[in-house]
Amino acid sequence: MLKGLMKRGPRKVPRSDANEPVPSRPTASSVTVNHASRSAPTSYPPSTTSPVPSPSPPVQFEQLPLFRDVPATERPSLFLRKLRICSIILDFSDSLRSLREKESKRQTLTELVDFVQSGSCGRLPDQVQEELVRMVSANIFRCLPPAAHENTGTVDLSADPEEEEPYLDPAWPHLQLVYELLLRYVVSPDTDTKVAKRYVDHSFVLRLLDLFDSEDPREREYLKTILHRIYGKFMVHRPFIRKAINNIFYRFIFETERHNGIGELLEILGSIINGFALPMKEEHKLFLVRALIPLHKPKSVGIYHQQLSYCITQFVEKDYKLADAVIRGLLKYWPVTNCQKEVLFITELEEVLEATQPAEFQKCMVPLFKQIARCLNSSHFQVAERALFLWNNDHIVSLIAQNRAVIFPIIFEALEKNIQSHWNQAVHGLTANVRKMFLDMDGELFEECQKQYMEKQAKAKELALQRELAWRKLEAVIAGKDDNMVLVN
Repeated sequence: MLKGLMKRGPRKVPRSDANEPVPSRPTASSVTVNHASRSAPTSYPPSTTSPVPSPSPPVQFEQLPLFRDVPATERPSLFLRKLRICSIILDFSDSLRSLREKESKRQTLTELVDFVQSGSCGRLPDQVQEELVRMVSANIFRCLPPAAHENTGTVDLSADPEEEEPYLDPAWPHLQLVYELLLRYVVSPDTDTKVAKRYVDHSFVLRLLDLFDSEDPREREYLKTILHRIYGKFMVHRPFIRKAINNIFYRFIFETERHNGIGELLEILGSIINGFALPMKEEHKLFLVRALIPLHKPKSVGIYHQQLSYCITQFVEKDYKLADAVIRGLLKYWPVTNCQKEVLFITELEEVLEATQPAEFQKCMVPLFKQIARCLNSSHFQVAERALFLWNNDHIVSLIAQNRAVIFPIIFEALEKNIQSHWNQAVHGLTANVRKMFLDMDGELFEECQKQYMEKQAKAKELALQRELAWRKLEAVIAGKDDNMVLVN
């Protein structure tokens, strides 16, 4: 038996394992954004163009001369040496550790920022650009610290994200300078995009997007500015960036409902949408319907609603035919029990209606004003008050006046109920003003609606009376039965 085992020798590697292909670089159509950057750093395939940080021999903090103290011909090599020093990652969890090295790195980073910003460096050599992006990657691409709900392992659905204290990264004094250097490199007129795109490539952009989930608002602000500049300067990256942001939104809406950078990403998109050419591409319209409108669904919409509302309104102002889809989308995700969220929806609805043309308004006015009628009768006075404020907008009043024959009968009953029974005096007064506006607008239609309302009320009272009489007759019949029957009251 032993001899048989020895004769077999080591197991041969199967042909399929031995010839397994090396993973290729991600493409714009196949790559997805990894949003789990808190739990583990994103794993990206090797790239010959994107300088992914790799382990290297430790570099000592040596005292290097200033740029102004060396000849211009030696500055590129000095720049390279300073970049390699700044690639050393220091531990900021202990504020008293490596103080001399931290200060030396901070001074070096400051000098690099000033040197690039001054423009005296001219066009950086390819090797220097590669090392610069490598240094930036080594510093900013890191595992983000776990959020509060991840530390406990439980998710408190009742917690308000707006009330959570943001995490402030202790390494920010260095990170800020690194971000500033990257920004100056991207916006520099000496940066040739044909060369720079080899280093600021799709892999780099994806990692940059992962960092938008940082809890530090200062970092997100820098990321917003840098990504916006990359989108403006690197035209080749534009479709890829839009698709990557789209994927972030999908995951946020349908899976996690937690992401710190939705507001900043929407700010970038607001500027992008503003620059869309007309006629608008079908791709952009699908983005509106599939990503932006569903962003009204999460409970935390209040955090980024202002930016979201701006993006939605930009679409309608660009193409008025989108108003019907937008309004129906708002009605689809209209909150049922969250009154503060409902106030936000009514505010956004007013902005959309401001840009809506009569033809599109007519397509959606029936379901729209059925919802507004429900808002008018809301027991939450802010919801009812905000709905009544719609009649302060001249454009909306004009749309209503043109279609009053359809709209008056829908909301007349809601106005009468407010006049008769709403508890809030301010709502009562605003309702009286709107009612008077309708009377002045079309007295005959007002009287017709009032007549129909009175008839409806009379019928309701008659039905209630008939129901009461039917119950009394039933009770009388039961009372006349055998006394042995047991009745349960």
